Amino acid sequence: MEKIKIAVFVSGSGTNLQALIDASKSGIIKHGELSLVISSNPEAYAINRAELAGIPVCVVAKKSCKDQAEFECKLIKELSRHDIGLIVLAGFMSILSADFTSKYPGRIINVHPSLIPSFCGKGYYGLKVHEDALKYGVKVTGATVHFVNEIPDGGQIIAQKAIKIRECDTPETLQHRVMENAEWVILPKAAEKVAKELLRETDKTNTPEKEKS
Repeated sequence: MEKIKIAVFVSGSGTNLQALIDASKSGIIKHGELSLVISSNPEAYAINRAELAGIPVCVVAKKSCKDQAEFECKLIKELSRHDIGLIVLAGFMSILSADFTSKYPGRIINVHPSLIPSFCGKGYYGLKVHEDALKYGVKVTGATVHFVNEIPDGGQIIAQKAIKIRECDTPETLQHRVMENAEWVILPKAAEKVAKELLRETDKTNTPEKEKS
């Protein structure tokens, strides 16, 4: 079966990467192949997870680049070298510019730990998302997978999963439950959905006009 080559962008522990690896092994991801992991952090534990799974790893440290343009140029070179068709942002701690995202329309997805449009946008990452959810007293939170464009967390929503907030929740306990019960569930399914759609579009493009008619 033909598969879309997937690159996963990471910066930290790689728990969402592990969810993708597990989903690939279990057959949840059928139309995509985890072909590359790019880390913006040379010390990210996600690198270990990728190596254990036999996935090629590349470190593109933003701190070692003179500016955003050089950083993204290096990313693009790696994506081209590995013939990547879909990018999954999984705890990637760098905002991508409009110049970058415009090169991959409908081919970059991200998981965010809230029900967008709540608690999202620039500055909303990590525990801050869950701290604010608790501070505002919302009864339900969750996770969202969306397409990535030039607006932080502003792309079209692909999937969402809700999680009820408990009275005893702390930002830390809420973060873990959102990851385990929402992020790790919907991210692999969304990656499979988008990969399948991209393959279908490729098939249509490659089908001769006579066959189409």
